[in-house]
Amino acid sequence: QVQLVESGGGLVQAGGSLRLSCAASGRTFSTTYSMGWFRQAPGKEREFVAAVSWIDGSTRYADSVKGRFTISRDNAKNTLYLQMNSLKPEDTAVYYCATTSALVAVTFPGGYDSWGQGTQVTVSS
Repeated sequence: QVQLVESGGGLVQAGGSLRLSCAASGRTFSTTYSMGWFRQAPGKEREFVAAVSWIDGSTRYADSVKGRFTISRDNAKNTLYLQMNSLKPEDTAVYYCATTSALVAVTFPGGYDSWGQGTQVTVSS
């Protein structure tokens, strides 16, 4: 099983940027898993943010973040990233990274089998 630890969250003003990191350990990171970012705001369900495919590195994004967020992975460092630009107050949530044994980028939480503990992102207006 893969262990995941997120970091990089914090408080930022609207229009600002943050970069989240997700450090993976355990099973081989670079050769096994597609990965994704999800977020959950208070009182709301966990929602898809972005995912990257193991097969070809292709990416998928939620419409709400398209053009503002970028997902990437560094296999040498066993780390997944989420660069978040032009942040809005509605981006405020706990952000989670996750891995899946699927070969393609998966956009629903049920498709993932390992999760990190989450990192809080708060965007002030």
